[in-house]
Amino acid sequence: MFLRLFTDLRAAKIPVTLREYLALLEGVEADLAEHRVDEFYYLARCCLVKDERHLDRFDQVFAQVFKGMETLGQGIEPTGIPDEWLRKLAEKYLTDEEKAQIEALGWDKLFETLKQRLEEQKGRHQGGSKWIGTAGTSPYGAYGYNPEGVRIGQDGNRNFRAVKVWDKREFKDFDDTRELGVRNLRIALRRLRKFARTGAAEELDLDSTISETARHGYLDVKLRPERRNAVKVLLFLDVGGSMDWHVELAEELFSAARAEFKHFEHFYFHNCPYERVWRENRRRHDQVIPTWDVLRTYPADYRVVFVGDASMSPYEIAMPGGSVEHWNEEAGAVWMERIVGRFQKSVWLNPVQQNLWSYTQSIRQIGGLMGGRMFPLTLDGLDGAMKVLAR
Repeated sequence: MFLRLFTDLRAAKIPVTLREYLALLEGVEADLAEHRVDEFYYLARCCLVKDERHLDRFDQVFAQVFKGMETLGQGIEPTGIPDEWLRKLAEKYLTDEEKAQIEALGWDKLFETLKQRLEEQKGRHQGGSKWIGTAGTSPYGAYGYNPEGVRIGQDGNRNFRAVKVWDKREFKDFDDTRELGVRNLRIALRRLRKFARTGAAEELDLDSTISETARHGYLDVKLRPERRNAVKVLLFLDVGGSMDWHVELAEELFSAARAEFKHFEHFYFHNCPYERVWRENRRRHDQVIPTWDVLRTYPADYRVVFVGDASMSPYEIAMPGGSVEHWNEEAGAVWMERIVGRFQKSVWLNPVQQNLWSYTQSIRQIGGLMGGRMFPLTLDGLDGAMKVLAR
């Protein structure tokens, strides 16, 4: 059992050594865990985790390896049926034929009807196709199904059909310290390098030093500015929702870009850029940056790279108020046109397989707004994107 913990931690790219594993076994033999799961968890974490960046992955592996284990005291304590189990039992899963029979209201009618429901409904409702509730086919609520609905009070995506989400969600910043697979991405990004000698003259100019020393008859040291990559990059990263499936790949690109470019800035957005972006996902609700400020602050010679799956409701791109998280006064397409118009050397990198793009309307819309400059987030796609940006 303990050996599986060791091998699974190694598989999760947590740098655990055999010496640390033996230290854990010695601690168990010395009864430091006192035969309690909680104590064993802290003992294992102390012995096997050397860097706090790995704590989250350690917790996930530990939970997977020891799922279902409890102390004897926990096992005999009376417990009720968890609320989560009861709620999930109430969810209604429909057949494809039943889903096809449910009417999609359309944007204007959807919100007009929601306003009426809020005025008329007096209490909680479960099931059915009309009221705001759970486990039904109503366009409003949670844990049900509707092809175009407003999700209210649900812990995450189930069918990916909501056109509006009325919940506060917290997203995690990308880890710019990731190194797995980053090397190949850095090599691809180097196509965008454009060197210039900038800064103070602090690098030895060997050729000039030799030439001037020979000419003057004494040592004449010559310095020159260091040769640096002069390309400037703005990276816009889609985060949350369906992008959760692509976090690892996006983190690798983020880490590679941050290491490769000296003039580098990054911003987060969700699904489509609107009137504000942010730098930290944990403070995305109170520390936002107006998109107008980005357009005015950075010169037009910056290269812009969007990273996102472009998979969303078409309303989020085409309609005012289309954002799933807030009421945007102007459509996402308007902001996309402003950004691309300001930074004409811009590309969109999409982690979705390219052969699937034609099946998603929003991907086609974003591709059109980018003037066809959408590339798959693969080494070949990144190579093509860098060639476009380097022109």
